[in-house]
Amino acid sequence: MTEAVREITEQVRLRVRREGVDLAADRGLAEQYVRDELRRYSERALGGHGSLIRDEHQAAREIVASLTGFGPLQPLLDDPEIEEIWINGPDRVFVARDGVSELTSMTFTEQEMRDLVERMLQASGRRVDLSSPFVDATLPDGSRLHVFIPDITKHNVAVNIRKFTRRIRDLNQLVELGSLTPQASEFLRMCVLAGQNILVSGATQTGKTTLLNALLSATRARDRIVTVEETFELDLTARDVVAMQCRQPSLEGTGEITLRRLIKEALRMRPDRLIVGEVREAESLDLLIALNSGLPGMCSIHANSARDALAKLSTLPLLAGRNIDSAFVLPTVAGCIDLVVHCELDRQGFRRVSEIIAPSGQLSGSLIEASPIFLSPDGRLTATGGYPTKLAKFRAAGLDPAIVLGPGAA
Repeated sequence: MTEAVREITEQVRLRVRREGVDLAADRGLAEQYVRDELRRYSERALGGHGSLIRDEHQAAREIVASLTGFGPLQPLLDDPEIEEIWINGPDRVFVARDGVSELTSMTFTEQEMRDLVERMLQASGRRVDLSSPFVDATLPDGSRLHVFIPDITKHNVAVNIRKFTRRIRDLNQLVELGSLTPQASEFLRMCVLAGQNILVSGATQTGKTTLLNALLSATRARDRIVTVEETFELDLTARDVVAMQCRQPSLEGTGEITLRRLIKEALRMRPDRLIVGEVREAESLDLLIALNSGLPGMCSIHANSARDALAKLSTLPLLAGRNIDSAFVLPTVAGCIDLVVHCELDRQGFRRVSEIIAPSGQLSGSLIEASPIFLSPDGRLTATGGYPTKLAKFRAAGLDPAIVLGPGAA
């Protein structure tokens, strides 16, 4: 931001305070105020009092963004090609396009960084300070914000903004992008209609949330869907959706709402399908108990493979307390989880489904038996010829996976 732009921005802010208006609620008024102050500044500059602005249109956009949006970051947030933004310091601003990161030429002052973080958190109602030095929040456009401050970080405030694409709404779009084959897409659609419990796994940034959204687009129109997340990330278009997120404790340490509490409360809301955005800790136990009651559900989990995801889901519930042991957890996971869909991000930034397996419901020692339904031996998702062995839900829904998986169905 040049000195001229800073001066005009400050003049607009003075006028806003003087007249008591809210520019964030009226972008048209903000643009009018900026045009007025730009004209006054240009008149003074022509008289020799200040430097001329070369591109007044660009300056106006920059000033409006700083007043109504998130300043220099707003163009990055508006760019549909950018999927993630992170700031390691005032002169270390990175973006990711198609899974590939790049360093931008953008720079901030320390004060601009602090002001920017404050504005971003203001919309969410969450806070970051010495007593709570990191925070997860949701921006007005649905992007996820994560902030760390010193002394958790070594020198500077660290900011990460994960944008969630609205371009991908259903499984057909994933097929068009090449992330999923038509045969796998039809199989997954059938599994959703049959009320299968689906676990979506993968590393960070592999498209787990996008796949969950696409899977949920295949639900029946009359289904009531209840989603539970740490911060809002899922973006569903179904007609009957209740979305809930966790809440941080207050300054007094009260009022915290955890993921475990939300899962329990969700069961009282007559869901036809329970969705947990991601399980990381003891909330996995509450999810398994819910699924074990016959309620269809989906969730995501960080894992290196589909089988690793099953192993991890069999371990996380042990964090719930010493009275929980594997003798309960292992058969519950084997019996509850009907399908594991694994996502990958390759070195070129391409996201795809790389593996789909179906647990049989049986244990082999401490391992959950599972049949591979689709694998990617040569980089392309291919049916193995295997079939799910748990067929009761398919039969109850009047569906037959052999129609999709049988010979000649590809």
